[in-house]
Amino acid sequence: MKLILFNKPFQVMSQFSPQAGRETLADYLQIPDIYPAGRLDADSEGLMLLTDDGRLQHQISHPKHKEAKTYTVQVEGVPDEQALLRLSQPLDLRDFVTQPCKVEQIEEPAWLWPRDPPVRKRLSIPTSWLAITIKEGKNRQVRRMTAAVGFPTLRLIRSAIGPCSLASHPLRPGEWVQLPM
Repeated sequence: MKLILFNKPFQVMSQFSPQAGRETLADYLQIPDIYPAGRLDADSEGLMLLTDDGRLQHQISHPKHKEAKTYTVQVEGVPDEQALLRLSQPLDLRDFVTQPCKVEQIEEPAWLWPRDPPVRKRLSIPTSWLAITIKEGKNRQVRRMTAAVGFPTLRLIRSAIGPCSLASHPLRPGEWVQLPM
């Protein structure tokens, strides 16, 4: 059984099948018979887990198993305590209501790499960083959550899935490591 931690670069599709004009996992991982345990939008960066074990893949990615996923999020503006509280509580995003989650304001992580291309900067609007841990994972959920409370996401990095994290496995974008099983 294989478990691969991969740091997905910005704009890479989280699939192996070719995508016209886009990089995919196949451009970085030439390991036979592994499959992603979950997806990560092309606009998002960070940790993906891949495995050759179907049961493990299901356990990691299926919402009923409630595997915590932590995102390091750069937002436009500086959320106050009320905005952070709203983010942590169930939030109505019209097509679904989020589950409660953990949210904290953080400093930019020391392990973080520069993004290519860089995030746009506005001189008149500051940015800040949040750590958001959710146990679900609807399409573009974290981006929709921060926008709903008035702080649009500028950069989104999945930094941890359960006990696996980029802080403990410092991989540069496009790098991977196989964990011992």
